[in-house]
Amino acid sequence: MNDRQLRFFEKQLIDWKNSILAESLGTLNQLQDGPMREPDLNDRASSETDWGIELRTRDRQRKLIAKIEAALRRIGEGEYGYCQVTGEPISLARLRARPIATMTLEAQERHERQERVSRDD
Repeated sequence: MNDRQLRFFEKQLIDWKNSILAESLGTLNQLQDGPMREPDLNDRASSETDWGIELRTRDRQRKLIAKIEAALRRIGEGEYGYCQVTGEPISLARLRARPIATMTLEAQERHERQERVSRDD
């Protein structure tokens, strides 16, 4: 992978991370506005369910930020774009689709098959 391609992925990852952080600030601001007091029990239950979904989404995004930071670290260390299992280059198409990928498509498929087999045991 050449330097121009690395800078492309680095910018994409940074923009993605900043977008997630901006969304989370909106959620934080809504939480700080105080609890919502719905007079109707059904409305209150619906609001609490919505907040639960929102908080689970933010938790998934927190984990995604850790993966983005790991990918940025790999760029800095010169390891980005190489499979952590086989050491082979990860295709640019795969990295465009999933910039945080750590394995080639083949290695990922093998990994998922092994997980299914061990889960079925």
